[in-house]
Amino acid sequence: MTTARRLDDHYLARLPDGTVKQINPFTGTQVWAVPGRGNRPLAAPALAAAPVAEDERDRLCAFCPERYAETPPEKARLVWTDDGQGGSAWVTLTGLSRTELHDTVAEFRRVPNLFEILSYDYWRLNHGVALSAAARVRRDAYLADPGGRAHVLAVARTKALASGTSPEAWELLDEEQRLAGTEAFFGGGHDVIVARRHLVDGATDTGGLASSGMLTPEEHRAYVRFTVGAMADLYAANPNVRYVAAFQNWLKPAGASFDHLHKQLVAVDELGTQAEQEQERLRRHPTLYADAGPALAERSGLVVARTEHAIAYAGFGHRYPTLEVHSLSPTRQPWRQQRHEVDAVADLLHALHAATGAHVPCNEEWHHTPTGVDLPLPWRIVLKWRVSTLAGFEGGTKIYVSTIDPWALRDRVVARLRVLADEGRLADGIRLAAPTGSAP
Repeated sequence: MTTARRLDDHYLARLPDGTVKQINPFTGTQVWAVPGRGNRPLAAPALAAAPVAEDERDRLCAFCPERYAETPPEKARLVWTDDGQGGSAWVTLTGLSRTELHDTVAEFRRVPNLFEILSYDYWRLNHGVALSAAARVRRDAYLADPGGRAHVLAVARTKALASGTSPEAWELLDEEQRLAGTEAFFGGGHDVIVARRHLVDGATDTGGLASSGMLTPEEHRAYVRFTVGAMADLYAANPNVRYVAAFQNWLKPAGASFDHLHKQLVAVDELGTQAEQEQERLRRHPTLYADAGPALAERSGLVVARTEHAIAYAGFGHRYPTLEVHSLSPTRQPWRQQRHEVDAVADLLHALHAATGAHVPCNEEWHHTPTGVDLPLPWRIVLKWRVSTLAGFEGGTKIYVSTIDPWALRDRVVARLRVLADEGRLADGIRLAAPTGSAP
């Protein structure tokens, strides 16, 4: 216990004046939570909600159901449909033509990002990557259909004009030139998982945003499983991929282009600084996650909720107030986990989003063991509340000042989760922590 206490005090300590000093065990980030700086509202100042007519609700942005043709051709969609046995089930559809886009209601769509972080040309020119046989068949079939060809050309024009091509210059291009680069629409490595709703069902103004927490637990499970499947596909499609980054930006202050629920997956050819640093720490301290992850959170009274296969707690050593969900599965890659293990993570993540609320800007970041890496990096998801702005003090010292300490965050979230549980909005099987926590 003495060793554990020394470890805890290193990562998380409250000083006599109430300041909480934190070091993130996985990144080394140093954070101070200073008393009094958390007395501010969490939600971003809301823009005036504009009325929305019934026939406008599904046309508010390019991700909305009535504007399917403004995104590149789908890689897949998830629909809720009759299972043929008197019930309903989730079904994944692939290979849809342009004329089939509106034949079913897509609860979630997987579409290529029109403005990739790593372009198709990045992979083609730097790694010699070409369209797979399946992707080429899909592209040829889509372009052979007049409606599909018109769709691809329209999206290509949108991309070209946004990238600086003038309308006059576009008109001078022949069709082959206009189609150049559209391989990215069929074989790129940056995908978006788009939810159906922009607004909650029945909303009459733009204030009724449909965040992750506004999904039902079953919808959120499907959303997470669909994302996990896309992650596996991106690894399998390109042997040069070393890591697939999965994340969700919610609201513009957190980097979202649209206030429409979506996740992103980006295949990259490097692990990135954070993953490299984590691996180095694990080599020096192989039991780091066992010592300084959920176990430390439990010893420190930071646990928020748990299921049989996952645990959620208030994180520490993050630049922003942060909640974490750790999978307790020994399988460290989510696409190799059993369905109930993935659902356990999804249920806790949904609960944290519901407790956060639809008007708090936040980033959801996924972490996992990349393919080809033999280190105990568990699947975990961090949910960062973007409720403060980094300033000169942080830039000059690399000591980050948080607006709320981990115990206050824990108590705030647990109190809200208990209300949500009473309303029946959380998944079955979630065990909430006691109402009041206290710092040791």
